[in-house]
Amino acid sequence: MEAFQRATAWLDLGALQRNCERLTGSLSEGAGLCAVVKADGYGHGMVESARTAVAGGAGRLAVATASEAFELRQALPEATLLTMGALTDPELDVVLSADAELGVWRAGFLDAVAERGARFGRRPRIHVKYDTGMGRLGEGDPEIVEGLLARAAADQRVELVGLWTHFATADELDSGYFTEQLERFTSFAIPARERYGVQLHAANSAATLREPAAHLDFVRCGVAVYGLDPFGRDPGEQALEPVLGLSSYVADLKRFEPGSSAGYGRRWRAERLTRLAVVPIGYGDGVRRALTNNCEVLIGADRYPLVGTVSMDNLTVEVGLDSDVEVGEEVVLLGAARAAGSGERVTAEEWADRLQTINYEITCGISPRVPRVQRR
Repeated sequence: MEAFQRATAWLDLGALQRNCERLTGSLSEGAGLCAVVKADGYGHGMVESARTAVAGGAGRLAVATASEAFELRQALPEATLLTMGALTDPELDVVLSADAELGVWRAGFLDAVAERGARFGRRPRIHVKYDTGMGRLGEGDPEIVEGLLARAAADQRVELVGLWTHFATADELDSGYFTEQLERFTSFAIPARERYGVQLHAANSAATLREPAAHLDFVRCGVAVYGLDPFGRDPGEQALEPVLGLSSYVADLKRFEPGSSAGYGRRWRAERLTRLAVVPIGYGDGVRRALTNNCEVLIGADRYPLVGTVSMDNLTVEVGLDSDVEVGEEVVLLGAARAAGSGERVTAEEWADRLQTINYEITCGISPRVPRVQRR
């Protein structure tokens, strides 16, 4: 068995590459894949995720912040980078120095990009954002968007590259709002592409998997790249392979008499004579406190309940008197059981369902103190 630390996030980069290949293979003719690697690759490690995504067919990489663009440029000098988030003036300088593309949705910001780009001897590549209904960044008036496109196309200090939007409900299969947004965007954007030669992009992972008409010139996939189901069910339904696993080990085994308790607040008490495994991982590592008495882990081939309050650095698991669990055994919190033939798996979707959240909040929440280690 591989050596493991008190907490380890295991990464299957082969799965990440296959996810990208699966996505690129499903796109409409002429559409490409932009892999979204922001937030440290959704908790998977930005640089290695980016390299692997490129190997899997991604032609562009997207981030949210200036610091992400700068770090990624140092690691991948030839990659095409898109910075999607809002930028202060100092951050804009960082993005321009990293030679990354960037989003624009106000005339004043377009002018700032053009002026500051000249200081770096660059012609910034820009994507105009049309807010078709997400209600965040972007201009919602199509007449103003048209004016911004025309202004950018006429300004020789910048290169107008793209026109984009973002869907609010693509992961809700019964939502008609997704269709409304797609129609609102395409009715404006397709004629704009003829006028300005821009690339159109709108689809996130959910839109990519559910609607080929949303593929346009390229798609921006985040969660699907990492083998997470954008619909919050089972990644296998989408032929996706989870990339990240999380494990710790049994540090101690303790006998508990009926009525005795474990953890802060005595939120669990033994109903019978039993044994608990003490596992040195907790909410300081990303195992949410709300999983208290609300989660199962894998030891060997079997599932065991997490009992007692999750603390910062430890949690407890009831293994009972009859199990053969021993001190030193690996505990899988996310991922597949290591025992041959088990078939048991704990997914980020399972945690998300228990916590009433989304699967990528789970992986983003694995803290930096947990080392990311490749498992082949």
